[in-house]
Amino acid sequence: MLNVEGLTVRFPSRFGDITAIEDVTMSVKPGEIHGLVGESGAGKSTVGAAIIGLLQAPGYVAEGSMSLGDTDLRRLSPVEAHHLRGKRISMIFQDPQTSLNPLMRVEDQLIETMQAHEDISTKEARARAVDILEEIGIQNASERITAFPHQFSGGMRQRVLIALALCTNPDLIIADEPTTALDVAVQSQVLDLIKGLAQSRKIGFILITHDIGVIAQIADRVSVMRHGKLLESGETKQVLGNPKHPYTRALLDAVPPLDRKLERFRVPKESPTTGGDDLGDVAERWLLEGTAQDKTGLKIDGLCVDFPGVRTSLWRKPSPFTALKDVSFEVKPGGITGLVGESGSGKSTLAKAITGLVNPTAGTMTLGNEVLPDGTKRGRTHPSRQIVQMIFQDPYSSLNSRHRIGAILSEPLWLYGLVPDAKERRDIAAAMLELVGMSPDAIDKYPHQFSGGQRQRIAVARALLARPRFLICDEPTSALDVSIQAEILNLLKDLQSKFGLSILFISHNLAVVRQMSDDVVVLRNGRIEEAGPADQVFDHPKSDYAIDLLSLTPVVPTF
Repeated sequence: MLNVEGLTVRFPSRFGDITAIEDVTMSVKPGEIHGLVGESGAGKSTVGAAIIGLLQAPGYVAEGSMSLGDTDLRRLSPVEAHHLRGKRISMIFQDPQTSLNPLMRVEDQLIETMQAHEDISTKEARARAVDILEEIGIQNASERITAFPHQFSGGMRQRVLIALALCTNPDLIIADEPTTALDVAVQSQVLDLIKGLAQSRKIGFILITHDIGVIAQIADRVSVMRHGKLLESGETKQVLGNPKHPYTRALLDAVPPLDRKLERFRVPKESPTTGGDDLGDVAERWLLEGTAQDKTGLKIDGLCVDFPGVRTSLWRKPSPFTALKDVSFEVKPGGITGLVGESGSGKSTLAKAITGLVNPTAGTMTLGNEVLPDGTKRGRTHPSRQIVQMIFQDPYSSLNSRHRIGAILSEPLWLYGLVPDAKERRDIAAAMLELVGMSPDAIDKYPHQFSGGQRQRIAVARALLARPRFLICDEPTSALDVSIQAEILNLLKDLQSKFGLSILFISHNLAVVRQMSDDVVVLRNGRIEEAGPADQVFDHPKSDYAIDLLSLTPVVPTF
């Protein structure tokens, strides 16, 4: 159905043409799911953009051929390409929140898409839209179709994106990281849906992802890319079971196993080199001279968090929404506790309560020997503001894009009054970059000049500069490919063991949680379903919910 031969894409620049992808050849049959894997920057999304005709200017297809059935995609005029795009080739993007129009009801977006590609009445388009929503598993579709995107959960919004891709009966759908931000339960539902559609409608799929477990679960064929080149391609069983290229083997080795715990993650390439050990030693001494070496645990007892309900009637008092109910557990001094659960289970609410961003309605939180007060009583000078630091999921949005790295890293030193001299603040910031595996030269650059893994290292450095004793890591690697994930998690392990940090590690990737955690807490609907040592929870789970989560986690099988 789709044939791509010798595809080469270049981007002109003042220093000459930059080759983004070179001599890529692949094909997709009707009803086939073709997986496209590789690290960030490998060229996966560029392949998809070239096929559907959405290359960002000034990029252009320099060589090669692309055909969809009997249609030569390179010979289409702009008008013909516009009519084909969305009609015969559709795309499912990574983030449904930004891909759906927040000001339009789902009904209007589906109808608009159908009427843009065929002569159909609004009544007929609406009836077809309801049928498609029912087909992809949205209950009460005739009622839910009138909702706005924000009234759906993340998994439901992803289903709406799939409905938008299906509503024109395409031959090919390109799914670009469709499950990256989803928990294992919702991810499993979306993947089952894609597999079912490929079989029932004979739609070809190109599945772009960095999750090799997902590829192993549903892909019929897989192609491995690196630095814009296709290294290996073939049936999934053959490529993953008996890889021919060393890079494919290294990628497989970097996937954390679910059935056992490793001392360190395998990294498929050399970790970032540093300019020397002197600056790293300076950062280590500076941390150890402060309070970072004091191991501080956290004890949570009967924590409850309620949010006020939404008033739907002038005469009816809104009922509060309970986000956390009677949550009790402990993060041991110098230990790592993993927190897992589906989206909406209360994981991030718990992190916000610990940091004082959300006020609990009941219960106590004890950090070391001090009871943490409500957020309203924690001013900027309260000790917990410095002692407890957080590493967020998206380092790009958590780093100020208008400030240089030096200013971003120096801020905690100035804010907490740790270093009064500006030059000394800059020197310590450069030393901390060295400690986390970055070049000190990065101090004069901006966040957009770094890759995702490098930005996450900068976020770790910023958290450490406050001399914390307790770190909250909220999905710190969910958007990173397996090799960068391995580097960041090895870094966190090293820092935790060297400086005695206590860590609350929040993630929906159960395999990562097993590798990182001493203890595990499983949340569901704001309540603890199971808690205990990591090996016990993973090897001998007691609750049905924990068993279901483990069974839904995609793993790379032994072929």
